Amino acid sequence: MAKITYIEHNGTEHVVEVANGLTVMEGARDNNIPGIEADCGGACACSTCHVYVDPAWVDKLPAKEDMEDDMLDFAYEADPERSRLTCQIKVTDALDGLVVNMPEKQI
Repeated sequence: MAKITYIEHNGTEHVVEVANGLTVMEGARDNNIPGIEADCGGACACSTCHVYVDPAWVDKLPAKEDMEDDMLDFAYEADPERSRLTCQIKVTDALDGLVVNMPEKQI
């Protein structure tokens, strides 16, 4: 389990425990966190689970694969360093304390 903090664009924080093996997107979906739509259900076929990873966590996450990088081209105001698709981040104990910020909107 990892405690993950999801911060809505308006600043509202949601701290939830997410089981290992799930994705950060599934943690948001299962806990009714607003701001992550996940239209494709986690297939890396859209950008509606886009977040900005807290700067302290950017280098602690596995590198983006090409498919994720391509899908981020469609994300709202993607940041080359901090933007990630939450469907592509698997939860492990090493992610305990992860903080992600939602963009103003998902497209």
